[in-house]
Amino acid sequence: MKIVRNSMVLLGCISLLFTACKSNLKKEIEKKKPNIIFIMSDDHAYQAISAYDDKLIQTPNIDRIAKEGMLFTNASVTNSICAPSRAVILTGKHSHINGKIDNLSPFDTTNITFPQILQKAGYQTAMFGKLHFGNNPKGFDEFKILPGQGDYYNPKFITQKGDTTITGYVTDIITDLTLDWFKNRRDTEKPFMLMYLHKAPHRSWLPAERHYTEFTNKTFPVPATLFEDYKGREDIAGSAEMNILKHMGLQYDTKVYPEVIEELGIKDLNYYNPIGRMNPEQRASWDKVYQPINDDFKQRYPQMNDSTLMLWKYQRYMQDYLGTIAAVDENVGRVLDYLDEEGLAENTMVIYTSDQGFYLGEHGWFDKRFMYEESFKTPLLIKWPNVITPGTTEEEMVQNLDFAQTFLEIAGVTAPEDMQGESLVPLLKGEKEKWDRDAVYYHYYEYPAEHAVKRHYGIATKEYKLIHFYYDVDKWELYDRLKDPQELNNVIDDPKYAGVLSEMQEKMKAVRLKYKDSDSLSNGYINLYKEKGWIKE
Repeated sequence: MKIVRNSMVLLGCISLLFTACKSNLKKEIEKKKPNIIFIMSDDHAYQAISAYDDKLIQTPNIDRIAKEGMLFTNASVTNSICAPSRAVILTGKHSHINGKIDNLSPFDTTNITFPQILQKAGYQTAMFGKLHFGNNPKGFDEFKILPGQGDYYNPKFITQKGDTTITGYVTDIITDLTLDWFKNRRDTEKPFMLMYLHKAPHRSWLPAERHYTEFTNKTFPVPATLFEDYKGREDIAGSAEMNILKHMGLQYDTKVYPEVIEELGIKDLNYYNPIGRMNPEQRASWDKVYQPINDDFKQRYPQMNDSTLMLWKYQRYMQDYLGTIAAVDENVGRVLDYLDEEGLAENTMVIYTSDQGFYLGEHGWFDKRFMYEESFKTPLLIKWPNVITPGTTEEEMVQNLDFAQTFLEIAGVTAPEDMQGESLVPLLKGEKEKWDRDAVYYHYYEYPAEHAVKRHYGIATKEYKLIHFYYDVDKWELYDRLKDPQELNNVIDDPKYAGVLSEMQEKMKAVRLKYKDSDSLSNGYINLYKEKGWIKE
């Protein structure tokens, strides 16, 4: 009996000691400035992450971030196009304030970015992958970035020591560069902020060789709106040039060989050959899988009509698009595994997001740009051990505008007063009572331009979305996000929504005032397009 009692006392002491050690460890971690790893892919639709929806693909490594942290279901962007989104993330300011309204205009390098502030505060900073604009990003101790869009195979990189070309597949290479930095040049005496930025799954969607066979043999479910006719909004949705049937190139996008297109007498879009950078060995591996696809298309095409061609293009789009994501997921896993193995995970915030959402056949589309749900909404998963409760789902309205202030707060740095976002820290800590945003703002500018998506701005709440299309049209659209998640029914003229419309219009005025946007600013940017000759009068 005495032995049992003594054993129980000993177990109790061990338990108390373990609890005390765990508490002390947590206090030690809290004393240190947390590391930050910002992982961003390009055009990664939330529909193509299994933590959101597992109908198209399994992404177990990206999902790990949600399982160990928080999944945001109402994250969005302020301007759904590559370079402006990145400028918003870096500056914490809307496009009309930081000046990077589109992919055409240059980035104003007098903008102060959050990496500059963190670097000054003692963080070691690095960037590897796709920035999309500029060749000398400020605030980084080291960078290796792709010029412009970059290439999937044998990509060129811009570095502080000059340009270099690396043989291999871009997603693997960006991860190799990242892990090499961790192993050989990370300063263990400093906290770090790493931007790990993938090119994939940006158009023209070239998978890694290891995924060719797996994905080209898959058939994917067809979206309910693939054959949408844009009835009632022909001059807005119907005039956009991103329909899979009409605007997706056979060579550039679905990988039909030029000689096949010529033999069949097809008039195709004039884009460069995306597999042209492959070396002979890579090209042989490609042809082994894609030549039979071309042979099959050559036999099928004479009997195809618009419906069957649309379905064929959709499946080819999904096969290559999702194939590129498979490599992203694998490589995210490599980085997460390294953090665990090296004991870095415990004091590191890891963020996974995309520069915007993307259409995977919804409304018959590919690409982004619209404020409609699939391009407006972006994936966001964050893990922060000892702070975020694992497996949490957050429904509050957050944006890419909020990242800069979030990172500065967790680093213990006061954000500049002219940043326009809100730190996500209260939500990450489960302190929702400190979060009072009920609407987010969006503004798209790049028109006339590729894909012909008209200029528009709007606000969204959890329940509704109000959009104003302008410049060569003057159209308003109102959507009930809960009753009409596919956004097919514009209720702007529905008497039942008169009260909602009035409330949303007032909210729009207040939000535009808050973020310092106006019609005069919009007109100024239109005049800029005219001065540059991008608008021909």
